[in-house]
Amino acid sequence: MKRFWGQRELGSAAGLPQPHISGIESGEIVPRFDTLLDLVRVLDLDLLLVPRSLVPAVESLIRAQKKPESAEKPLYAADEDESATSNHDRDEF
Repeated sequence: MKRFWGQRELGSAAGLPQPHISGIESGEIVPRFDTLLDLVRVLDLDLLLVPRSLVPAVESLIRAQKKPESAEKPLYAADEDESATSNHDRDEF
């Protein structure tokens, strides 16, 4: 979900001044854990710890969620082209 917020809007929502957000963004300021959690929640995100061995699987799930058309279809689902072809073939017999 894109919010198109600037640093001022994000800071306001998280209760932080814009220069502090700028410092975090530039890497000059390392946020405390509670500040990081506040920013995550304001952005309607969640922070999860994942074992390194499972990171590829989690990344794959995230990619599949972003591209639902690439997700696997059930075996019984027919594409529009397939159903049109099969109906046309039946009419000829």
